[in-house]
Amino acid sequence: MKIEDKIFKNTDALQPWVKKVKKNKKKVVLCQGHFNVIHPGHLRFLEFAGKQGDYLLIAIQGRKQLEPRVRDKFFNEKERARGVASLEGVDKVIVFNELPFQEIIESVKPDIYVRGEEFAGKSDMIRSEVNLVEKCGGKVMFRSGEVRYATTDFLEYDSLDITEHHHKLFREALKKQKISVKKLNDYCDKFKKLHILVIGDTIVDQYIACDALGMSAEAPVLVVRELESKEYVGGAAVVSRHVAAMGAKCSFISVIGKDGPGELVRKVLKDENISTNLIMDSDRPTTFKIRYMVGPQKILRVTRLQDHYVSKKIEAMVIESMESLAGKIDGIIVSDFVYGVINPGILKRISGIAKKHGIKLFGDVQSSSQIGNVVKFNNFDLLTPTEREARIAMDDKYSGLELLGANLIRKTNTANLVITLADKGFISFQYDPEEDYIKSQHFPALTVNPVDVLGAGDASLSGFSLGLCAGAGLMGASAIAAGVASMAVSKVGNTPVTFSEVKKWLKTLENAVK
Repeated sequence: MKIEDKIFKNTDALQPWVKKVKKNKKKVVLCQGHFNVIHPGHLRFLEFAGKQGDYLLIAIQGRKQLEPRVRDKFFNEKERARGVASLEGVDKVIVFNELPFQEIIESVKPDIYVRGEEFAGKSDMIRSEVNLVEKCGGKVMFRSGEVRYATTDFLEYDSLDITEHHHKLFREALKKQKISVKKLNDYCDKFKKLHILVIGDTIVDQYIACDALGMSAEAPVLVVRELESKEYVGGAAVVSRHVAAMGAKCSFISVIGKDGPGELVRKVLKDENISTNLIMDSDRPTTFKIRYMVGPQKILRVTRLQDHYVSKKIEAMVIESMESLAGKIDGIIVSDFVYGVINPGILKRISGIAKKHGIKLFGDVQSSSQIGNVVKFNNFDLLTPTEREARIAMDDKYSGLELLGANLIRKTNTANLVITLADKGFISFQYDPEEDYIKSQHFPALTVNPVDVLGAGDASLSGFSLGLCAGAGLMGASAIAAGVASMAVSKVGNTPVTFSEVKKWLKTLENAVK
C-alpha cells in the first residue's frame, strides 16, 4: 500500500473504513500526537498500542492544534503524517487541524485509546477525551511502551537490511536538520584550531585472546588457553586520544598509580603528543581491566582498582593544574568513571573555572558496573547519559523518552542533552531557554554489527565536544559524533579515531547523499 493511501484527509473519508472494520468485528486502537521527529520512544509507544487491537489509527495534530509559540519549529503536518504513515505497524493516519479531536473520537468510536504514560497523572488535562472514549464504549490506556536496553531486530531482519535502514534514517535526519556534508567538513577542519582539556579516570584495558578447550571435568567451568594479549589506554585517557587524533590540541589531567599500567599510559599519551599532568597516587593502582576473549566474544572481565576519592593533597594538585590552563582552552570534557578522580571539590572547581572563563563544559558519568549519577553535573553545555543512566538518575522507569529528556534537562540545567540508546543510536535534545522549547532528533547507529562496543561512548563524547566547540551546534555535532562512534566500534579495543578517518567517512557520506 502506498503511503498516501494510508492518510485520510477528513472524517468523511475515514467513515467508510471505520464501518468496514466494525462490520468485521475488528478492534480499532486510536492514538494522537504531533510526532514531529519520530524516534525509538515513539516506536515503543506505537508498538504497544498496535498490540492492543487489530487496526492502529494515528491522529496527527495539525498546525492550528499546536501552541502558537512552537508552530514555526515543527515540520508541516503533511510531512509528519507521511512519516507516521510510513511506519509498518500503522494502518491509517488522519490530520486534525481545525477539526476538534473529539469529532474524531465520535466518528471512530475507538475500542482502545492509548496515551503516553506521562498523561496518567494529568488526566484532568484530557478529561473530555477520556470521558468521550468511555461514553462511546472504549477503554483508555496510559503507556509509553516497553523499555528495552537491547534490540530484537536481528530476529526479524538480517544485518544488511538493518544497516541500510539505519543509513537511510541518518540521511533523513541530516535533511530534516538542514545539515550538509560540506558544513560537516568545514566544522571538522576547525578542530585543529581548538584546545580541549580532558579530565577524569584513567583505565588500562587488557585483551587476552584465548582458545576454548571445552568444559572442565572438575566443575562446570569453561576452560581456555591464553594465546596473546594486548593493552589499550582507555577511560578518560582514550577521550583525550580521540580528541588529539581528530586534530585538536589536547591537555589531559588524571591520576595514575606507580605501576606498569601507569607507565604505559604516560608513554602512549606522550607518543600521541598529548600534554599531560598524570598525578601519581601511591594509595591506588592504575585501574586495570582484563577481558578474556574467545574470537570476538568476551567471556570474562576482571578489574583491579581502588575507587575511593583522591586525597585533599591530590585534589589540590588537580585544581592547580586546571587553573593553569584556564585561559588557554576552548572546552573541558569531564569523563567520570566514578573511580574517585572527579570528587565534589574538583567538580565544583571545574564548574567555577568554566563559568569564569566562558569555557564550554561537557560531561559523561559511567554507570555500568559502578554507581554514578549524571544529575551531579549542573549547568553543563552537554551531558551524554545512556537511557538506563538517565532513568536511574531521574528515578523514572516508565516515562517516554521525550519526557525523560525534558525532565533531565530541567533537573541539570544543561543546554544540550544526548540520551544514548545502544544499537539504536541516540536522541539529541537541544534546549532553547528563551522560548522554553526543546528540539529533538534521533540519530541511528551507523554500525549494526560492531566489532567491539567498548569505548563507543568515549568516541562519541569526543565528537560531540569537538563539534560544539567548532560551532556546529548540537545537531551538526550529533552527525559528527554518530560517524565517529561508528568508526570506533569497528575496531577491537580503545583505538582512537583519526582526522583522516573522519574525512574519509565524510567523503563516503557525500557520495551517499548525492
